[in-house]
Amino acid sequence: MTLSEDPPLPEFIEHHIPRAAGHVYVRDFANKGPAFVLLHGFPDDAHIYDLLIPRLVSAGRRVVAVDFLGFGASDKPEGAQYSFRQQLGDIETVVEALGLELVIPVGHDAGGPAAVNFALNHPTRTSKVVLMNAFYGSSPGLRVPELIELFSNRELRALAQHFLQSPLQFAWLIDFQRNLLQAGLSDEQKVHYFDFLGPIIDNNFRQQPSAASAFAQMTSQLHEEVAANTARLVEFRRSDIPLLLIWGKADPYLHLSVAQHMHSQARNASLHALDAGHWPQIDAADEVAQLMLEAR
Repeated sequence: MTLSEDPPLPEFIEHHIPRAAGHVYVRDFANKGPAFVLLHGFPDDAHIYDLLIPRLVSAGRRVVAVDFLGFGASDKPEGAQYSFRQQLGDIETVVEALGLELVIPVGHDAGGPAAVNFALNHPTRTSKVVLMNAFYGSSPGLRVPELIELFSNRELRALAQHFLQSPLQFAWLIDFQRNLLQAGLSDEQKVHYFDFLGPIIDNNFRQQPSAASAFAQMTSQLHEEVAANTARLVEFRRSDIPLLLIWGKADPYLHLSVAQHMHSQARNASLHALDAGHWPQIDAADEVAQLMLEAR
């Protein structure tokens, strides 16, 4: 199947699962086996998995796609406080609400910490963990995209807020970062990248209320989260939970060295490098699905 022949999404059940700060939007694709719980980063939402989902469901697997609070179709209450701890709580609440006895957290980008920490906190409910171009603790060579670096630098908070308050200037920033992230993709992947991913990110900020507040708060906590997870690396190294690392090797930021370091720290890990960029589930959906379905 080529990139131009994307399968349609299967039928799903919508859930709006209550949390203290609002409702978490979930698409539940009913099927069998430990559920793949799909977790996005920022500034996107669970639609980044829409090419991968049909391939998993057609193989008979259950898939649960989660929009974290503040993103996508989840609630964005005025004055809400967003954090990596809150995102971990979102997953725990979803798993309990849907009665999922055994799950496979799938973390991409900033969804990586929630996926790993869920597994460390709930090892008996975790079959394995899948990470795609994600981060957890400190890693040699880890490079943060310029857009994220701006919003994670608290000394530049006034500048970051200025961009958020100017839709045209913020759109310019997003476009700047989007162009840098597509470097290294094939011509076909570049077309697909802009046509598929662009609307997902744009919609997150153009809708009202937008994901701007969640994005700003989450990025401002990035370095503290990496430090907190670095403190858990001893626990990470002791874990026997299988870790499947699926990496787009053309990612100029969360590049292959990040995955290789994580692989070296884990007791039970496998690493697969693909001809893809930061979003391998978009650039190489067939290969990603095959790896996820074959891994034990």
